[in-house]
Amino acid sequence: MIKELFRKYKEVILYLFFGACTTLVNIIAYYICSHIFFMNVVPSTVIAWILSVAFAYVTNRIYVFESKADRLDDIIKEICSFVGCRLLTGGMDLLIMFVCVDIMHWNDMIIKVLSNILVIILNYLASKILIFRKK
Repeated sequence: MIKELFRKYKEVILYLFFGACTTLVNIIAYYICSHIFFMNVVPSTVIAWILSVAFAYVTNRIYVFESKADRLDDIIKEICSFVGCRLLTGGMDLLIMFVCVDIMHWNDMIIKVLSNILVIILNYLASKILIFRKK
């Protein structure tokens, strides 16, 4: 029964698992940059974002959506779409936090959790429908 449930929801389970791993990559990379190499917050955050998006692309491509793109131009299109969508959802997260926390003074942790839920859903849909769609 567990095998059947995994088979049925494999894509979502793997997306959530590798999403958690991506978050871990982001946090560890940020920590190393900021606390070991004593870099400022912004460059540490940018480096952590780049590494985590690269990790997410590879794991989503190989394990979650099992992309069949093998021509260089198809892979480049896939990467550009992936990074573009991540930039859009990252910007959306930033805008939500700015409006709801800085302007409306709502609880930052509640808004961050709700915003991240929305970002995860949109990233999954973008990956499934736009980036790694089956031909």
